[in-house]
Amino acid sequence: MIVVSGVTKRFGGRPALDGVSLTVEAGTTHVLLGGSGSGKSTLLRLVLGLAQPDAGEVVVDGVRVTPGSRAEIQRRIGYVVQEGALYPHLTAAENVALPARARGWQAERTEARVTALARLVELERSWLDRHPAQLSGGQRQRVGLMRALALDPPVLLLDEPLGALDPITRAELQTQLVRIFRELGKTVVLVTHDVREAFVFGRTITLLEGGRVVQQGTFADLARRPATPLVTEFLRAQAPPPEMTAYL
Repeated sequence: MIVVSGVTKRFGGRPALDGVSLTVEAGTTHVLLGGSGSGKSTLLRLVLGLAQPDAGEVVVDGVRVTPGSRAEIQRRIGYVVQEGALYPHLTAAENVALPARARGWQAERTEARVTALARLVELERSWLDRHPAQLSGGQRQRVGLMRALALDPPVLLLDEPLGALDPITRAELQTQLVRIFRELGKTVVLVTHDVREAFVFGRTITLLEGGRVVQQGTFADLARRPATPLVTEFLRAQAPPPEMTAYL
């Protein structure tokens, strides 16, 4: 479980987050939805312990996130960003194995884990012998997910993981990620600016704007009972034009 209580974070005197509170129940997928500058990525950094709040607190699995607990917190969390943030001089397999090697795993155990994760994300094992530049965007993202899952952390954070992909690959990975999240049963927080993606992934959605929570709930809550006109405006801005609906 992740509990964020009254968190405020300022950069240069300007609030990136302003009194944000939310709870992510264990084993569920929670979507942080909002436009650029809404505070979504900042919130993930606070959960990871990469930044500290100016007010409020963040608790992960009963442990308060502080500078002193950062190492312990990060052992509990897998983190995925756009394009996987892979090291270009390492093969995909070497990228995936990095966390295990840092923990001192034996080579046989590491290889077994890499092979199992390749099956999980439906990536041919032979592709892992290639360097990131030789992989497609979707393949790199699968490798990034594998690395985040290498040590089987209970919590998974994904920051716009599919934002750089073409529509077809993005749709394929959305379906695959839904299956993986359901299969693994981890606590997942996924950041996106895409309303359709929020609908696909999130049992619970938190809509952020200007560092504040505008509304929290299911997609149906936001669509049918918008808390403010901004919620309706945000959802409508990403709806298909009326003339296209007949083709969908």
